[in-house]
Amino acid sequence: MSVDGFIGGPNGEMNWLNMNWDEKLIAFITELTESMDTIIMGRKLAEGFIPYWAGVAADAANPEHEAGKIFTNTKKVVFSKTLERSAWDRTELAKGDLTEEVNRLKAQSGKDIIVYGGAAFVSSLIKAGLIDELNLLVNPTAIGNGLPIFKELTAKQELKLVKAQAFECGIALMQYAKK
Repeated sequence: MSVDGFIGGPNGEMNWLNMNWDEKLIAFITELTESMDTIIMGRKLAEGFIPYWAGVAADAANPEHEAGKIFTNTKKVVFSKTLERSAWDRTELAKGDLTEEVNRLKAQSGKDIIVYGGAAFVSSLIKAGLIDELNLLVNPTAIGNGLPIFKELTAKQELKLVKAQAFECGIALMQYAKK
């Protein structure tokens, strides 16, 4: 996210993100990725995310090939009111009530569930109090306007700081858990 609290530009632009990650940030992301076995996301993000990573996974010469294989082979649950069926491998649709669907997933055995977005979907999860831990990677950039994830809150949500870490690349991790 940007310093001023946006996860994308007004039209979803991501060109302001610092992608020159240092080794410690890469290690944190690797550890976070290894802790999960399910990815949840909204339909809009899924339409770009899933095909992108499948293409990366299929290209052994791509420097992100291993990450592509992980994202492609991990179970994905796409929340959608409009899709009738999933067009993607290892992906199921969640079409019911958001809280019921997420709590159903949380009740299953396995590793952590990670959310990749998009903005409206994450906002809905935050508003409903369904996120147990927030890992905010704050980029050293203010963009002035964009896609927020906390704008839909109608009540205060108490959080406990679990970890704060600055990385050499300028990104700061702010990790919060529900109180």
